[in-house]
Amino acid sequence: MTALIKAENLHTYYGASHILHGVALEIQPGEAVGLLGRNGMGKTTLIRTVMGHVQPTQGSIAIRGKDSTRAKPFQVAKMGVAYVPEGRGIFPNLDVRENLMVAARPGHNGRTDWTYERVLETFPRLTERLGHGGQQLSGGEQQMLAIGRALMTNPDLLILDEATEGLAPLIIAEIWRIISAIRETGVATLIVDRNYRKVLAHTDRCVVLQKGRVVEQRNSAELTAQTELLTQYLGV
Repeated sequence: MTALIKAENLHTYYGASHILHGVALEIQPGEAVGLLGRNGMGKTTLIRTVMGHVQPTQGSIAIRGKDSTRAKPFQVAKMGVAYVPEGRGIFPNLDVRENLMVAARPGHNGRTDWTYERVLETFPRLTERLGHGGQQLSGGEQQMLAIGRALMTNPDLLILDEATEGLAPLIIAEIWRIISAIRETGVATLIVDRNYRKVLAHTDRCVVLQKGRVVEQRNSAELTAQTELLTQYLGV
């Protein structure tokens, strides 16, 4: 099976700062992968490199076997990769319906599994807020809208960077329920979240970064039992 994402030997800099040191990442179709590590270890930089927001100085990235190392973010999106950044990035002056519809399009292979109606079924809270502007929503509602908007692109891979950051416990539980439901539909996911236990519970495999290097990569169930290793790399 051709990997959905295959990144090899990535070296990425911010100015003179060397952030990623030979990082490799592979995601298979339908696979849920967690990306773990303390703050500042390169998780978001890796995501931004895969998405084309940052260009690596060395290494390669392929999407379904097609080279995308120098692709722009809009080209990566057209290839079936949707990104929900930590800041959500919704349009504050558009209402909920407009935020969703602005992203609506078939997937790269013409699939239209994620319709407007299906997104609202998945996020019933948004149905009650259709006429509300993005700036009128709570943080949790904005996060749901950001995920729903990403799904409107009918992606093969959904990347979630700190999807539960700063949210109330009840909303966090709802976000994880939604992530679980998305996983069951066959959409591949790459998840970054500070709650490593939740990441481990909602993924097939996890990759651990330390100082811009992959230091551990294994089945999530196996990693859950490695308490000493988790303490060493995650400080928990």
